[in-house]
Amino acid sequence: MTDPTQALSFGTAAADYDRYRPRYPQAALRWALDGIDAPARLVDLAAGTGILARGLLALGHRVTAVEPDPGMRTHLTSVGSDVRALAGSAEAMPLPGGFADAVLTGQAYHWFDRPRAHAEIARVLRPGGVFAPLWNLRDDSCGWVVELSRIAEIGDTVEHLRQSVTDFGDLFTAPEWAEFTHATTLTPDELLGLVRTRSHYLTATPARRAEVDHQVRTLLHTHPDLADQQAITLPYTTLVARARRT
Repeated sequence: MTDPTQALSFGTAAADYDRYRPRYPQAALRWALDGIDAPARLVDLAAGTGILARGLLALGHRVTAVEPDPGMRTHLTSVGSDVRALAGSAEAMPLPGGFADAVLTGQAYHWFDRPRAHAEIARVLRPGGVFAPLWNLRDDSCGWVVELSRIAEIGDTVEHLRQSVTDFGDLFTAPEWAEFTHATTLTPDELLGLVRTRSHYLTATPARRAEVDHQVRTLLHTHPDLADQQAITLPYTTLVARARRT
């Protein structure tokens, strides 16, 4: 079951979340929206600080963001003036039926009450419209990334998501999948800043946060791929699922 404390923990770190979290490759967004020409009417669901919404704007679409956390929503409107931002959730969007050509969600699908969310997303989509969750996932074929994931309590993998997300209910076609590789470059301090935007960190006790900080710094100083490096390449796979409203 979704932990509402974790789900709504990000607002206190909205600026850091927007600064350190990776963007989505344009190729991944174009694949998600295959057959939907710009300017289309899109919804960025559980939009956070608008990282995904800004990527969609860059493709020429009109974007409405729906986000439950007021702290994240405030940051979104401060950096994305062209995005219409509304208070709402996957289970209750303040939008009329058939409003959207596509609903996308980045990094948030695991927080949804799936049966309720699927019905609400189907309501908001026009017939034939697209629902596309996206995930930026660390590439765990890299040894130090595996250790970082353990320290930060990051569990999602491409294989786990493909196995656990099998359908979006009776109102959608079976999901299609695609993967896109990319990378970000971070300083050691920025890598620590990225870890500090995780929900497990944000809801942890001060003692646990201090322990995570210590473990990340130890990894940075001792791992042969990281020690003395001022520019660290963090590899990602963007995983996209795409289904259509029947």
